Amino acid sequence: MNRFSLILFLCICLSACNTTEEKKPETKRSIFSFNIPSSLYSLDPAFAKDQATIWATNQLYSTLVQVDNDLNIKPNVAERWEITEDGRVYTFYLRKDVKFHDHADFPNGKGSLVTAEDIAYSMQRLLDDEVASPGRWLFEDRVSGKEAFKAIDQHTFQMILKEPFSPMMGILSMQYCSIVPKLLVEKLGKSFRDNPVGSGPFQLKRWIENEALILERNPDYYEKDNTGQQLPYLDAVRISFDENKRNAYLKFRDGEHQFLSGIDATYVDDLLTEDGKLKAEVKDKVNLDRSAYLNTEYLGFNLEKDHPALSKLKVRQAINYGFDREKMIRYLRNGIGIPAVHGFTPPGLPSFSKQVEGYDYDPDKARKLLAEAGFPNGKGLGKIMLETVASYKDLCTFIQKQLADLGMDVHLTVHPSSFLRELTAKGETSFFRASWIADYPDAESYFAVLYGKHPAPPNYTRFRNEKFDELYLKSINENDEQKKFSMYQDMDRIIIENAPMVPLYYDEVLRFTDKGVSGLGNNAFNLLILKNVKVQ
Repeated sequence: MNRFSLILFLCICLSACNTTEEKKPETKRSIFSFNIPSSLYSLDPAFAKDQATIWATNQLYSTLVQVDNDLNIKPNVAERWEITEDGRVYTFYLRKDVKFHDHADFPNGKGSLVTAEDIAYSMQRLLDDEVASPGRWLFEDRVSGKEAFKAIDQHTFQMILKEPFSPMMGILSMQYCSIVPKLLVEKLGKSFRDNPVGSGPFQLKRWIENEALILERNPDYYEKDNTGQQLPYLDAVRISFDENKRNAYLKFRDGEHQFLSGIDATYVDDLLTEDGKLKAEVKDKVNLDRSAYLNTEYLGFNLEKDHPALSKLKVRQAINYGFDREKMIRYLRNGIGIPAVHGFTPPGLPSFSKQVEGYDYDPDKARKLLAEAGFPNGKGLGKIMLETVASYKDLCTFIQKQLADLGMDVHLTVHPSSFLRELTAKGETSFFRASWIADYPDAESYFAVLYGKHPAPPNYTRFRNEKFDELYLKSINENDEQKKFSMYQDMDRIIIENAPMVPLYYDEVLRFTDKGVSGLGNNAFNLLILKNVKVQ
């Protein structure tokens, strides 16, 4: 489809929205437009493994529970729930006003009520070999056989785990766990991917693969704002899929899009100063919203590799103290990111605490530790090979130069990302660049990376610590959040004390909107929530 045809098509689609029952005569249509710089391969939430699919399915479907912008678990389709004392049985009591979107294959074409049977089907479907969902791992080895998901009655759903797992409520908020209509999915089969029907705030109007997605307001959506007004406020959402980030920025600058996510080298200097603030010339046109992001960038040590220097704890600690994280972020990342001086888990998680004291820049302490390790001023230390990828070469070069001031001879080797992952998984590198993005809004997602019984992946460092492992197992059995958070903080302190890694920085989510947009919000999970958005 050429550019002219696409524009004409979008105009026809958006005009057609005026024919719905919710037509607002003589009122300007409220349309929110933006770009996702990657292709969208499915609108079936069982395949919500990438940002494009997660963002799209979050508008189309509902989940049992949802997270707010502080990542707290809130009711959604389930208005309340109970968890047994042993932490194995979850019982959810459902709202009675949640309907699927209208569809020709429903009786009379009207969306049916969401029932516990639909929910049980949606969860079990993730384990179905024929579906082959990449979200299978959420429940595999965690639920108790075929009877794990039960419809007790039309409005009561029950889930039974093999063993308690306290992060489960966060998992149930993920888009993989979106509720689909059993009747339609069984009828449509694999074609459900491009004929999605959920109960979310928006419903599908048109999807041109690799080009555009048009969503329109769901007139039967069940949520209301705190004044009693029905959500969503928008009439339509228009998403393009242009991998050229510069093109997407230009459309945002010219007003064709109202929202721009993230920052890219091709336009960073158009919007931000060197310290990450909005430039004066765009302040009257653009809003910038920054949030912590559940992504920690780090350097890892392979503790199973018998390295003459890195096997020594005090050398690993010296490396942690030996470079200036704040300066690195300011000059190499335009001030985007937060120095990782409070351990492995990032801000944005409810359990994060600044009382966990990690490594700050202290070259004198680093020199002292090197001397205590038997390498005064780096003498006798030998070469240390740091293996990284091209996109992080500048950061690693900065660290290399600062460690050189301590007498440490660090050499960089740059690999393709896939090859470096293979090397670290096989244990063939001693010192490597890595990152960890949370799969769900619970710090357990980070500590699982260092649990001693986990292989690589995710435990690329091969870290094993008896006290850490004991706390990990205890924490996933603990449903009292404050007690669990206290254990999480103790686990982070053990990581800092044993230095299996060098935390670099906690990433941030940057969202740019034009001045007419309100209600978008931001969150550390980088989840796009459009039901509260207004466009003037």
